[in-house]
Amino acid sequence: MRSLLYLIAVIVIIGWILGFFVYSAGAIIHILLVIAVISIILAVIRRA
Repeated sequence: MRSLLYLIAVIVIIGWILGFFVYSAGAIIHILLVIAVISIILAVIRRA
């Protein structure tokens, strides 16, 4: 399950980078980034 969270976080971060530089989709891209960061933090907390 932990690797799945990391995979989702990486995909969302890549989508954020592409969206930020290519499409400039605005707030949606930043929401995706926040979701990715939260999932990484939750994975780290659950591991400890």
